[in-house]
Amino acid sequence: MKKIDLNCDMGESFGAYKLGMDEEVIKLITSANIACGFHAGDPNVMDHTVAMAKEYGVGIGVHMGFPDLIGFGRREMDISSADLINYCIYQIGALQAFCQKHGVEIQHMKPHGSLGNMCVVNSRVANAVVDSIKMVFPNTKLFVIPGGEIHKAAVEKGLSVVQEVFADRAYTNEGNLVSRKLPGSVIKDPDEAVKHVLRMVVDSKVKTIDGELIDIKAESICVHGDTPGALEVIRRVRDRLEHAGIEIAPVGRWHDEQIHRS
Repeated sequence: MKKIDLNCDMGESFGAYKLGMDEEVIKLITSANIACGFHAGDPNVMDHTVAMAKEYGVGIGVHMGFPDLIGFGRREMDISSADLINYCIYQIGALQAFCQKHGVEIQHMKPHGSLGNMCVVNSRVANAVVDSIKMVFPNTKLFVIPGGEIHKAAVEKGLSVVQEVFADRAYTNEGNLVSRKLPGSVIKDPDEAVKHVLRMVVDSKVKTIDGELIDIKAESICVHGDTPGALEVIRRVRDRLEHAGIEIAPVGRWHDEQIHRS
């Protein structure tokens, strides 16, 4: 049976500010990308999110981002490689402390927002993120957009990569995500999101914003918690995948075995 992971960005509330429907979403997903206080999140939110992930058997991931709370990590920043390595290590360490508190382990790493986008096209930034993980968590998994610079760097340096696709984002003909600044970049219609996901998971194809069909490999599907109608999108995606005979489970439980078989 084909297996797939379903992940969502979580723990993005901050202080008195509430973002997303984490308490409902956590029941439907298999992996959580948890903000670590730089682009979103705070110690109390991190603690609560890790506790929920443990309760529902959800894989835990470090969602490292730029130090940009006011911009939600979605603005590019010019940061030296040495500083970026330390910023990532800081965030990894913060989430690891809460995981130790609750007796769970970190499953994966995933760069957030503009950091993640830059990792796809900027080899220096990509290598800094990969190096930070290799220094402190070399045996973890790294979520990557297939074919990007961070994918190449991770493979070259021996990190285990999980190829991630996005249920609610449009793609370019080059296989990258369409900038959020452009119209049509976010897929808001649940029915369209379901078609988008099934095409990627079942057919290994994605229809780009220009209407082209290109190859893609899907091992984990991301739905953004702040996308309008996110909860409905996740419910429908999960239901259709299960009806298609696809098992939905945390990537940490099956990924290495599947890679070995292939």
